Amino acid sequence: MIIIAEAGVNHNGSIDQAKKLIDIASDAKADFVKFQTFITEKNITRNAEKAEYQKDHTDPDESQFEMIKNLELDRAAHEELIDYCKTKDIQFLSTAFDQDSIELLAE
Repeated sequence: MIIIAEAGVNHNGSIDQAKKLIDIASDAKADFVKFQTFITEKNITRNAEKAEYQKDHTDPDESQFEMIKNLELDRAAHEELIDYCKTKDIQFLSTAFDQDSIELLAE
């Protein structure tokens, strides 16, 4: 059996929080920890509205685009988290949402 721990965007844009999620997944003996890889500009329009649950739980003055942009992990963050996973004996996995993200993960 393979166990995948879903981290998603629950790091809230923080590398330190992402590492804590990796620690938890590793301590739980998961085989993989899965994040999300996306480029906001390729997936979210600047005039998209937040869903009601997002409005209830996030800054009301922040747009959908801004909220998602704050959750984006750049190339350096990916490299750091992949390296960190190696030290914790867990595999890094991510869902790509656009072609550029697929290419980043393929590298």
